[in-house]
Amino acid sequence: MYAIIKTGGKQYRVQVGDKLKVESLAVEAGAQVTLTEVLAVCGDEGLKVGTPVLAGATVTATVLSHGRGEKVRIFKFRRRKHSMKSGGHRQNYTELKIEAISA
Repeated sequence: MYAIIKTGGKQYRVQVGDKLKVESLAVEAGAQVTLTEVLAVCGDEGLKVGTPVLAGATVTATVLSHGRGEKVRIFKFRRRKHSMKSGGHRQNYTELKIEAISA
């Protein structure tokens, strides 16, 4: 059984027991979070697709940790002008473990 969920503007295909990194959520580590934006669920009865979300479908997950991703280097260069600019960015994330899918 798997589900397609939406969180942080991105879509993820999840199964029970999966660990995934999503955009940062304002929840403490160790707490449970219920994701209600379930777009589709595939199980024994077949595929159920929402328009755009499935009514009554939820995915329960446990927050494992919070962290920051790898640094993305930004380098801007203008040729023949001796103009260079360097920077970087590290995106915050929340690591989740999927506990249950209900449809």
